[in-house]
Amino acid sequence: MEGEANGTVHPSCGSSQPPYSEELLRSLDLPGRFLFATLTLMTLIAILVFIEEAVYIYRKIPSSKRSIIIWINAAAPVISTTSCIGMWVPRSTMFTDFTAGIFFAIVIHKFLMMMIKECGGQKVLLRRFENGHFTITTGPCCCCCLCLPRVPITRQTLFWLKVGTFQFAVFRPVLVFLSIVLWTNGNYVLYNVSPKGPALWISCFIGALTLCALWAVGIMFRKVRILLKCKNIIPKFALYQFIVILNQLQTTIINIFATQKIIPCAPPLSSTARGSWWSIGGNTTTWSLRSACPKNLGTGSRLLRLS
Repeated sequence: MEGEANGTVHPSCGSSQPPYSEELLRSLDLPGRFLFATLTLMTLIAILVFIEEAVYIYRKIPSSKRSIIIWINAAAPVISTTSCIGMWVPRSTMFTDFTAGIFFAIVIHKFLMMMIKECGGQKVLLRRFENGHFTITTGPCCCCCLCLPRVPITRQTLFWLKVGTFQFAVFRPVLVFLSIVLWTNGNYVLYNVSPKGPALWISCFIGALTLCALWAVGIMFRKVRILLKCKNIIPKFALYQFIVILNQLQTTIINIFATQKIIPCAPPLSSTARGSWWSIGGNTTTWSLRSACPKNLGTGSRLLRLS
């Protein structure tokens, strides 16, 4: 504040790099330390809840369904943990975000496979809906395109739905690897949204892949939701969808504010680093609450009863 009064700018405000952990921890006041301790505690609770859920799944759930359910239930603690690490080590943000993104891409594909498996498998699903149709006018891609025809449920259409989520699980890690390679060469800057930089185009491509994957999941969910109502699949899907939308909106809005310097610099955090830090704190909070309060949200493994 004194620097601003004297007309000088702190060196960290002009830097695009986040501070080291030691600098950040030394700059924390009492509320900041309390916030750090609270978010870390929430992450630890989320991990402990997941371990308890995993033990329950191994004891109660058939082996054929065990792996998929553990993958899906692990999404919240894994993303919460990576966000917590990014909060403690600000310069690791890119790697922690990439790790969480790769894991979530795999979980989306696993979620689609879980819905098919809960219907008795692909063959049983095709027999059950032999004369049925998929409604493709659903979010997030075509919810307003009411003129689109309904698609017959066949082995081929089921294959393309799997491709819709599988492409995300494959291409997201490839794009992450490409981003890291460009970053090591100095070409990739996370907050550079200039059309001349690769960050904008890679982000847009990932966004398009994400929409396609979520569209495939939405088409399948709309068809089997009544059939799987007894499995409590509806609240779980609605909760994950809400958290994903909330986190994406939160991250996008904060990044725009940070890039435009609307979020003020607070040494040792520059505007962009502070925006990233806020985004990480929000992700840690939402995913920790989802994992640590499963019974209240109706999504715990005991309430799912996927047996």
